[in-house]
Amino acid sequence: MRYLTAGESHGPALVGIIEGMPAGLRLAKEQVDAELARRQGGYGRGMRMKIERDEIEWLAGVRFGETIGSPIAILIRNRDHANWLDRMAPEGEPAGRPFTRPRPGHADLAGAQKYDRQDARDILERASARETAMRVALGAIARTFLGAFGIQILSHVVALGGVEALPPERLDAGEIDRSPVRCADPAAAERMMRAIDEAQLHGDTLGGVVEVIATGLPVGLGSHVQWDRKIDGRLAQAFMAIPAIKGVEIGAAFWSAGQSGSAVHDEILYEEGRYARPTNRAGGSEGGVTNGQPLVARAAMKPLSSLRRPLRSVDIDSKEPFLAQVERSDITAVPAAGVVLEAVMALELADLFLEKFGGDSIGDTAAALRHYAERLQP
Repeated sequence: MRYLTAGESHGPALVGIIEGMPAGLRLAKEQVDAELARRQGGYGRGMRMKIERDEIEWLAGVRFGETIGSPIAILIRNRDHANWLDRMAPEGEPAGRPFTRPRPGHADLAGAQKYDRQDARDILERASARETAMRVALGAIARTFLGAFGIQILSHVVALGGVEALPPERLDAGEIDRSPVRCADPAAAERMMRAIDEAQLHGDTLGGVVEVIATGLPVGLGSHVQWDRKIDGRLAQAFMAIPAIKGVEIGAAFWSAGQSGSAVHDEILYEEGRYARPTNRAGGSEGGVTNGQPLVARAAMKPLSSLRRPLRSVDIDSKEPFLAQVERSDITAVPAAGVVLEAVMALELADLFLEKFGGDSIGDTAAALRHYAERLQP
């Protein structure tokens, strides 16, 4: 399975193609649109979320609500494009002042140098997190596929703006989504919102940490035999490819680094005819392969680089010192990042699942999974 996205932040639309999805999967536009709505929520979001009302249009690969085995193509229109016709036209002469004062922390300057562009808008429009709307839409398709085999994914914010949440006794996806910051600790959520309000007063932005969990996974997704087949590496790459994500850990990785091996590794038991582990500090992956435990990963998101009180920069044209250009932005996108991370995890797991079980149709995939499960029985 593979996927591609295209489109600029203020262009006419985002386009996505996902190829390799088996035939016979039931899909509904409403399910995909619901995931897009989740991405647009969260305390601390900016004005763009009030402009856009994201929804998809099927372009190919779905007929009467069911995949047919060919590539699936979808489109999300950018409503804000109507306000940018003079600056984002595909033809004609550019209008308005070019973007020449790059923001520290963004792709503006490095991208302009790499692609030899004098107007950094050619870079920032594609480097924008707006693109993640399409990854969420494609991830919703992958999520539906995984759900057909009992695999579920959820996320929650564990830190934001220096406020850390207490480990939850249980996680409920509905309750998490009802939290303005998608945090399972109500007291911490209140402190997070106060931190966001304080940052807004100072024209600043905040980062945080999101935990993503997949349950219902079979043993054996990924492989130890080559570096590019290890699930840890594939998931880390997918997470790090999301704008502003700067760090990833699987399981209790950073805590484990300061412990002895006897305190870290999950002991193996055999109970009631199956293997079991009383702990899950490995995060559901050993040797680059899922071990049947919940897959647990955390991603660290840096504060967004578009500041209302900008940092020092240099004009690309004149090389004179200036304050960085101010673009419309969120105070924080950490709650929304959880939805994007869920989608990206779904895409990677769906790819690994099909790599393991294959199938041109959902029935073929299900039959291969049943055969594998029977082989694993004692």
